[in-house]
Amino acid sequence: MTAPPLLLQALRQPDRLASFGLADWDMLIRQARKANLLASLHAIVNEHGLFAAIPAQAREHLGWAHALAERHVLAVRHEVSLIGQALAASGVPIILLKGAAYVMAQLPGARGRLFSDIDILVPKEKLDQVEAALMLHGWAATHHDAYDQRYYRTWMHELPPMRHIRRMTVIDVHHAIVPETAPVHPDPAKLRAAACPVAGHTALLTLAPADMVLHSAVHLFHDGELENGLRDLVDLDNLLRHFGRQPAFWPLLIERAVALELTRPLFYALRYTARMLHTSIPPDTLAQAAQLGRPGNALLAMMDALFLRALLPDHAGCTDSLSGIARTLLYIRANWLRMPPLLLAQHLFHKAFISSKPED
Repeated sequence: MTAPPLLLQALRQPDRLASFGLADWDMLIRQARKANLLASLHAIVNEHGLFAAIPAQAREHLGWAHALAERHVLAVRHEVSLIGQALAASGVPIILLKGAAYVMAQLPGARGRLFSDIDILVPKEKLDQVEAALMLHGWAATHHDAYDQRYYRTWMHELPPMRHIRRMTVIDVHHAIVPETAPVHPDPAKLRAAACPVAGHTALLTLAPADMVLHSAVHLFHDGELENGLRDLVDLDNLLRHFGRQPAFWPLLIERAVALELTRPLFYALRYTARMLHTSIPPDTLAQAAQLGRPGNALLAMMDALFLRALLPDHAGCTDSLSGIARTLLYIRANWLRMPPLLLAQHLFHKAFISSKPED
């Protein structure tokens, strides 16, 4: 049997890091950097009190990554405060999503997590108001092509990304968590109604714990760009371990997956966190998720073959001869889930033969 990549071994059994030699650490750091998990690895080593047991060279790499992550947290907090100021007069509730939510709510998944933009969720009927307020405070649209504007505003679940003209920071303003043309339609009103306040920040909200897991799941398993696939799976692992300490969380997770039409992404999230990261999940939750969201045997076998390869870092120590094919097929699948066939064909034709070159 082939041993799992060192990065998976470290994430599953952090205590094993104490037995890694210098060559192991050389490979591990390369894999973690490729997966955007090097600062997270620092957090794991720190949490388990292993610094004295690892080579000095590894400590130095982890220290640099940690310093960068600390600066990143400060920058995120500052940027969120500026977004709050920009939208304060509008009275629109700001629901933070993904990385920014983890940072502001001080969730375990925020430790060492690096990300490039701030995602917020607002009511669809408030999009014009939010966009205007952001523009007055220095954010500007990044996609000026008429087709791209139509693509985002008509079919997607978000405005075209906006970049601040001085700080060059990017905000994604969402009104839903999946495209309007997707086959599932999680009701944004249900997400907003269950949102939770961020302690110490009266104007900020995050998704409720179960909804946060489901959003993370649908983001990972409906998206075809898996460069950060393992990092996003680690997000799910952190959320499940943190919120799962409350027994009431697990039945509520199933209940919300049904209410939000996200039973299939939940099934994949539980299956692959358990298989790849050894996340502890109650057996009855696994059974209910399988009953509600498990695909047929043939499709599940294919998904296993694809996701168990594509979720690993694109590093020579983690890939095999089929990894590239797996990523390509999942990219095609993601587009298939994004739009109905005719609209998708029209979109791909336009992007391939009509659209101008990307602006960024």
